[in-house]
Amino acid sequence: MGKTAIITGASSGIGKAICETLLGMDYEIYGIGRDFSSASDLTSNSAFHKVELDLLETSKLEATVRDITKGRSLDLLINCAGVGYYGLHDEVAPMSISEMVRTNLEVPMLLSNLLLKKLKESKGTIINIASVTANQSNPHGASYGATKAGLLSFGKSLFDEVRKHGVKVTTILPDMTDTNLYRNADFEASKEENARLLPQDVADAVRFILSSDPHMVITEFTVRPQLHRIEKKN
Repeated sequence: MGKTAIITGASSGIGKAICETLLGMDYEIYGIGRDFSSASDLTSNSAFHKVELDLLETSKLEATVRDITKGRSLDLLINCAGVGYYGLHDEVAPMSISEMVRTNLEVPMLLSNLLLKKLKESKGTIINIASVTANQSNPHGASYGATKAGLLSFGKSLFDEVRKHGVKVTTILPDMTDTNLYRNADFEASKEENARLLPQDVADAVRFILSSDPHMVITEFTVRPQLHRIEKKN
């Protein structure tokens, strides 16, 4: 078996596509998600270990990752789990804001904190899946964009802390991708072929980053479709 990875949001969308790609790169994967009922192609692979867990249960998360890494090396952490709620800021429920902050920002910070010693030992890699919203104004998505801007800032600062230990930190900024992220919105990614990203496009970015010459670090990687369009839901 090759290298070992922990990936959040592994049961669907971008996270699932990343897992499938990494399995083809000889990684052993511990994939964290809430529901793997639609991921039988992953769970049937002996190199994939499903970890069904609510990421917001902090004590359980901490115990679980410590158990996973006990006596085991770790080469890669991918913080992919994310949630979005959209609308005018004063119309977004307070609990929805809290869920976004905790899922999109707190959890990646916590997991990086818990796993950095292991990653320093292996000279490993952290990849955070943020969003193009991290670098722009986001009316009707102010809180979501703020969490992704925070994740980008965290990744930049963390890299400057750990680069002397050989650890790489990359933030990927995908544009609108055809996933269920927009289930709480009145819009979705365009169905036009050149106006949306597919989860595999982001997974291909991960493969490119991990396959790059080890003397360099790609700290920020933006992925966009050729066209810029969204669709209103019926």
